[in-house]
Amino acid sequence: MRNLPFQQPGQFWRGNLHTHTDRSDGTLSPEAVCAYYRDNGYDFLALTDHYMERFGYPLTDAPSLRSDTFLPIVGAELHAGETSWSGLWHILAVGLPPDFPSNVADEDGPQIATRAMQAGAFVAAAHPAWYSLCEADVLSLGRVHAIETYNGTSADHNDRPDSWYMLDALSAQGYRYFACATDDAHFHPLRADVLRGWVMVKAETLTQDNILNALKSGHFYSSTGPQILDVQVDPGECVVVRCSPASSVFVTGKGWMARQEHGSGLREVTLSLRDFRGPYCRVTVRDAAGGRAWSNPIWFEENQ
Repeated sequence: MRNLPFQQPGQFWRGNLHTHTDRSDGTLSPEAVCAYYRDNGYDFLALTDHYMERFGYPLTDAPSLRSDTFLPIVGAELHAGETSWSGLWHILAVGLPPDFPSNVADEDGPQIATRAMQAGAFVAAAHPAWYSLCEADVLSLGRVHAIETYNGTSADHNDRPDSWYMLDALSAQGYRYFACATDDAHFHPLRADVLRGWVMVKAETLTQDNILNALKSGHFYSSTGPQILDVQVDPGECVVVRCSPASSVFVTGKGWMARQEHGSGLREVTLSLRDFRGPYCRVTVRDAAGGRAWSNPIWFEENQ
């Protein structure tokens, strides 16, 4: 259970990992985007413009907005080659160096994902449901850190914001990925694509190295509303969840396996794991407004 954030030192920092500006297909300047998130209570923001020739391969930053209380992080949405049958690759890379090279000739998605990881980035398969990735596509990326399991802009684009199907299918087979919720913000006038999904990252101080290290270690959870305050797991016995007031708390695992409690204003729930079979479980908290928060997959065998 070493990837759970709740007993880690430090505090939770709120951030969005997927953001576009007018350096690619967003509508606002990097400075305006950062100011918006800062003023709405975010601690950090990954600027992830489309890393494409037609946009001049931007690695967007907003250094004038960097302070002790707000951290812009340079990243990109990478594109190279094509997936099995759904088109151009979309790969989220958070924490790229300013000299990250542009696409090389005949580069494909797995190759550019590998380059990004070697450069120190936190790398995720972006919005699988949005463009119908298959399992083989994600596995072809190799040891990327995460799957983007909630993508805010997709809710109003094609009604496919939720990609937990992909992470659950791969987790059931023993593959290990973290889960991240994002906005994929463009400030699009026809989409409500900001303040939709975020991560809460546990780290001692607000620095890029600390945030990236915590993301790579899984010391975070994702949310569209509720807070997860603590998760304690006794493998084979139970999971105890403390949270902000909730209407439902779930623990789910491989296949059909799930336990749940429903009520009003739930703050602490104990759910049995006694008949769970398979390598993992995960926690979901749902509030009365329909917002959800998710733990990362919790592995019963640390070294499996």
